[in-house]
Amino acid sequence: MKHIEIRKYDKIIAIVFGLFTLAFLLAMTNSDFFNWAWARHHNILSWYIRPLFLIPFCYFAYKRSWAGISATIFLLLSSMFWFPEPIISNEQVNQFLQVEMDYLTATWGIGKILMTLIVPISLIALGAAFWKRNLLFGLSVIVFIALAKILWSAAFGGESGMSILAPAIIGLIICVVLIYFGYRRTEKSKKE
Repeated sequence: MKHIEIRKYDKIIAIVFGLFTLAFLLAMTNSDFFNWAWARHHNILSWYIRPLFLIPFCYFAYKRSWAGISATIFLLLSSMFWFPEPIISNEQVNQFLQVEMDYLTATWGIGKILMTLIVPISLIALGAAFWKRNLLFGLSVIVFIALAKILWSAAFGGESGMSILAPAIIGLIICVVLIYFGYRRTEKSKKE
């Protein structure tokens, strides 16, 4: 009964989290908020948890829950400032985050916009894969997302971009394993 009631409000909840996401993105245009959030993003824990948000994202896409997808996107974005600013930060991390900051705050041309569109397009492809219950395509998109992040980081950050390697690979392995077994278990229980 509760599942049906929640389903009834799925799109309304999705819109609310969509508005939260929009408010977050608008807040990031404020330099004081941006600097406050960015300082906390230096905490490497945020780097390790961010890829793990792909697990609930895929789950909610599989369950066809717009609210779950929208909430996961908001939580993924906001997770950059969940942890306190580190007292001591790794120099490679500092250099790489400066590269990311320079990228985000520099002039936006058509090439940069098209490259950045890879992020929402890959999330749409990931959501569509699990919405359509296509495990192989979904896992392929997850691998693409991780490899694209690693390649972008190496191309733009050079040696400092390699600081993303461990969080990206560990996150990729955890996501692929948990999503694979979760998907198989769900499909098996549907057949019983």
